[in-house]
Amino acid sequence: MKVVVAPDSFKGSLTAHQVCYAIAQGIRAADPEAQVVLVPVADGGEGTVQSLVDATQGQLVKVQVEGPLGAPVTAVFGLLSDGETAVIEMAAASGLPLVPVADRNPLLTSTYGTGELIRAALDRGCRRLIIGIGGSATNDGGAGMAQALGAQFLAADGTPLGRMTGGRLAEVAHIDSSKLDPRLKDASLRVACDVDNLLFGPKGAAHVYGPQKGASPQMVETLDAGLEHYAERLRSDLGADVALVPGAGAAGGLGAGLLAFCGASLERGVQIVLDTLDLPGKVQGADLVITGEGRVDFQTAFGKTCSGVAQVARAAGVPVVALGGSVELGIGGFDAVLSMVNEPLALEAAMEPERARAMLAFAAEQVVRLVRLAPAGNKPHGGE
Repeated sequence: MKVVVAPDSFKGSLTAHQVCYAIAQGIRAADPEAQVVLVPVADGGEGTVQSLVDATQGQLVKVQVEGPLGAPVTAVFGLLSDGETAVIEMAAASGLPLVPVADRNPLLTSTYGTGELIRAALDRGCRRLIIGIGGSATNDGGAGMAQALGAQFLAADGTPLGRMTGGRLAEVAHIDSSKLDPRLKDASLRVACDVDNLLFGPKGAAHVYGPQKGASPQMVETLDAGLEHYAERLRSDLGADVALVPGAGAAGGLGAGLLAFCGASLERGVQIVLDTLDLPGKVQGADLVITGEGRVDFQTAFGKTCSGVAQVARAAGVPVVALGGSVELGIGGFDAVLSMVNEPLALEAAMEPERARAMLAFAAEQVVRLVRLAPAGNKPHGGE
């Protein structure tokens, strides 16, 4: 019996890697001879670097970069086992948690550190980069990132502007990309972007996300006007018309910056992850796929990790079961959806790592025992 285990993390409790091993323990308790393929996955957001590093036996690389307000921070990116693919979470360098609540002001924050992470990956020989852009503290349109990669932003008198932030975009009279890192031309950047916000306007980066980054209503208007001006400069000076591209407003407009300066593609995060891990190839010949996340609810069906795994399984004709700590009624898209919780428990108790591991293992054991009870003729690929 071949079982592919491809869960997301159970946030606040277990990493995807830990979930995999707990489920594998249960599978082997039911069938010691089972072939178990472990594929910890993620949706391109928090935890993606760790999941892909774990799944490919890669490594984490530490780099000192500028944080959102310019102070040094130690960030990490993932170097996958092929030695050519880097996985970067912009939040590691430019994320909101790096800014104390009292200091949050997107007029003053920059994505410069994210650009430094990209440069560090290029220095390691990586030419395939996967970049997750959730959780930003910034609203600079990716100008800081581009600055770290060699772009120059000039004032009306032709002098270079200082560190680019959300509040300086309106000052940009010209963008000079002639000194942009030439290695970008030979690199492929896939950006995990699961929002469709435009760069500016009522549904743009500043209006939708600015307030949670510390922007007052007046700041939002300033930031939005700056992004609109910046979009015109990108179009005029770089020939990059990003104003109406869905997702350009992601991460305070970092989506637009990655498109304009790096030739990146904006894609659904879970699709990038599943492609990178070759989940379709691993599912071939399987008898069962088990996925899961902390809460399986209506959001699961809308592009989250488990639904992406289920689509791959269905395409291969393999049954798929989702395990969750909490399961909402009426969830479709899976052959079965089960809660791992086997007794009345407070949320904090259920999330305690050792208990969560034990419950996951027990739930997975029961799933496999039930599958083994099915008549041989009803099992995919002839069963055992």
